[in-house]
Amino acid sequence: MHPRAGQQARPEDLVDLDALLGAYDQRRPDMGDPAQRVVFGTSGHRGSSLDGAFNESHILAIAQSVAEYRASQGIDGPLFIGRDTHGLSEPAFRTTLEVLIANGVEVMIDSRDGFTPTPAVSHAILTHNRTNSRQADGVLITPSHNPPRDGGIKYNPPSGGPAGSDATAAIAARANQLIEGGLADVKRVSFDKAQAEAGRFDFLSAYIDDLPSVLDLDLIRDAGVRIGADPLGGAAVAYWGEVANRHRLNLTVVNDAVDPRWAFMPLDADGKIRMDCSSPSAMANLIGMMQGGSAYDVAFGNDADADRHGIVTPDGGLMNPNHFLAAAIAYLFANRPGWGADVAVGKTLVSSSMIDRVVAGLGRRLLEVPVGFKHFVPGLLDGSVGFGGEESAGASFLRRDGSVWSTDKDGLLLCLLAAEIQARTGQSASQLYAGLTDRYGAPAYARIDAPADRAQKARLAALSPADVTAQTLAGQPIVDIMTKASGNGEAIGGLKVVTADAWFAARPSGTEDVYKIYAESFLGPDHLAQVQGEAKQVVGAALAG
Repeated sequence: MHPRAGQQARPEDLVDLDALLGAYDQRRPDMGDPAQRVVFGTSGHRGSSLDGAFNESHILAIAQSVAEYRASQGIDGPLFIGRDTHGLSEPAFRTTLEVLIANGVEVMIDSRDGFTPTPAVSHAILTHNRTNSRQADGVLITPSHNPPRDGGIKYNPPSGGPAGSDATAAIAARANQLIEGGLADVKRVSFDKAQAEAGRFDFLSAYIDDLPSVLDLDLIRDAGVRIGADPLGGAAVAYWGEVANRHRLNLTVVNDAVDPRWAFMPLDADGKIRMDCSSPSAMANLIGMMQGGSAYDVAFGNDADADRHGIVTPDGGLMNPNHFLAAAIAYLFANRPGWGADVAVGKTLVSSSMIDRVVAGLGRRLLEVPVGFKHFVPGLLDGSVGFGGEESAGASFLRRDGSVWSTDKDGLLLCLLAAEIQARTGQSASQLYAGLTDRYGAPAYARIDAPADRAQKARLAALSPADVTAQTLAGQPIVDIMTKASGNGEAIGGLKVVTADAWFAARPSGTEDVYKIYAESFLGPDHLAQVQGEAKQVVGAALAG
């Protein structure tokens, strides 16, 4: 923990915007450095122009590659493009638009020339594709909750959610080829021409006016739930006020500042500015506001592209994301009669097994998938999965009639769900979770890192269950060893070991020389520590073997 975690950022903590933007235009990537090549992770390509990892060359190549990819797939409808408030998002947006228009793509940009949350783009794609044979797709210019020095770009195909690995691998490979070829095959027009030829779409109205199809906003309004909303300087900044006005909710935007340096943010746990709405350090301002006789029944925050949620209650402070996922699932499946009896619950395999117990209590089917929201897309799209959530505070769920709402993470949706829970039950979401622990037990959950070099990380990602020789974990027999997710049979890129009351999962980091150990125990913190210690031994033995 950084000594100033949770404290206001100082001038020396802020990014130099002139240097950041200058590097975007002027710096050329060294393609011999793996860190400067185009690499699509679970949420697109991210990096900083200051590191040669997110520069104009990258965006020119990625945009050209996207244009070629969608043409190869027969996607000939409009492409919806949104951007967040990061400093690099504006120049990357301009570059992307110049290339897409030059390639003859019908691009739809925000009619208000504003910032666009990720879920609003997913919603726009799906709404268009519901009634049009010419299928739409989208591009998001955002590094999500990453620090102000970073930029990001991701592609959403006609399914509306994050692209699968086949698509992202093809897009990244072609983009790197284009950069290595000196960008000779990249088509481009001036920004003035691109802006003049782009279509306009009112993302804000389309999204906000459709919210009653997925949430009971009348109930929230009639119950008089007092809501405080903090966009954390992100793309939801214009949305929350309109949600309040159009649906007549007692909702106050407690912070409407937009600053690409994020000077108003407290430092995160590691001392960096990071708009992580699941972090108590980053959310210190909102947590403090809710203490000592708050004027609000519930408050919440979002990250920069509003695909994540952070829920703060007067009685519980900032809810652990796993706790809110469990509470949301318990509430939704008891209060959505339009969802069929066979509709499943989706979770990532590193999310709390409290969800497993709640789902079993509901008599529902659990779909456990690898890390990455893309794994929920098929089920949310066809309505067979009612809720998909991941431990990093990202989730979405179906409309009230059981049809698809969004196939990307929707932070605004989950925040408003906390208000609906308060309105219907008279309890906060944290009180609802406390009731679940009375019934199912109270788990202790944590994530730690352990050192691993590149070769060890590759070995970890390729392990099979047979590589684990241990029979017990923290005093209990091992009942399952997984290298593929039970929900869809996809490789998890690591290992999960399960006992009756505990589990751990180990996955290599994509950016650091470490692997991540997620662990949980229903036998208390001391047992969790024992699980974590033995997890390192189990993984170490498997890597050595």
